Amino acid sequence: MPKEYPKEPIKVPRFNEESGFYTTPQRSKIMSKIKGRNTKPELVFRKALYASGYRYRIDYKKLIGKPDIVLIKYKTIIFIDGEFWHGYNWDERKPKIKTNREFWIAKIERNMQRDTEVNQKLNELGYTVFRFWESDIKKSLDFCIQKVITHLLSVKTS
Repeated sequence: MPKEYPKEPIKVPRFNEESGFYTTPQRSKIMSKIKGRNTKPELVFRKALYASGYRYRIDYKKLIGKPDIVLIKYKTIIFIDGEFWHGYNWDERKPKIKTNREFWIAKIERNMQRDTEVNQKLNELGYTVFRFWESDIKKSLDFCIQKVITHLLSVKTS
């Protein structure tokens, strides 16, 4: 079997202010309001996992990709991805991007590529990786929690 070489990372161009409507301080203020951790879906998921009796680490910096939730004892990792940033339903959403297309398409596709690379490396390290969309957590939290707990119970018994 031939060795797989990593794909060339997608190059993300600099953000082009001229095509937007905001000056740099305004853009900076808007972007600073976007949360990268402790989002509502993350908090809801963590609360439900904790209530089920499982303890975990959050935003674990010792692993690649800084996972949202890590259950070290079970070698299990959980990411809760935002739809826009991680390319949910990307083939459908991609044509709808109207402003600064070169930047946003490259940015989101690079995020998707990075997610795949991170999953692969974590699997190589022996971790089981779960990725849930924020909308999955909002719509069917019980299903998502049950999926993780079923896995955790199977790891515990083996």
